[in-house]
Amino acid sequence: MTHRLPRTLRLDPSDTVIFARAAEPGEWAVPGGFAFWDEDPAALTGQRRQEFRAGFLGLGSFGFSTLVEVAEASPAERAVAVAALAAHIRACYGAPDEAAAQAAAEEEIGFAESLCDHPPGTVLALSRSVEAGAVRERFRTLHRRETPRGDFAGLPVFNIVTVEGEDDESPERPDLTRVGKE
Repeated sequence: MTHRLPRTLRLDPSDTVIFARAAEPGEWAVPGGFAFWDEDPAALTGQRRQEFRAGFLGLGSFGFSTLVEVAEASPAERAVAVAALAAHIRACYGAPDEAAAQAAAEEEIGFAESLCDHPPGTVLALSRSVEAGAVRERFRTLHRRETPRGDFAGLPVFNIVTVEGEDDESPERPDLTRVGKE
């Protein structure tokens, strides 16, 4: 019997900039809201605030990832993920004993599994906020957009358009080399 668990995904290097510790691509992950229990979310700043707002917790590096994908996990892989999380909870969050750490890890992994009721490869994003004094987590699924050709090959990320007849100082074409100097 296989399980479905979130696995960290890195589409670009932005996680290495916005998080103090970025998860490595391909780690099993959990939402990880427990990592902020002893902190005042309103007082968080910088990278820690970004980790709170949008980070899944990777179970290898215990770094954060903006995106995860639904992936198949064998029972043995799930057991390794639970053990890694239990050890982390015991070492970093003061679980009183191994049984308590194991129970907390099982609960968090179970919650992560509940988010994966989607086909493998489905991308998940997290938004965490404080509303009426309580932490609220919202999860979004991101699906491939079908193109007329059925793939992404024909979709440019950026499209450069040349407009003839405009002068170099028009508002639509600012001189970006002068922006920081003015």
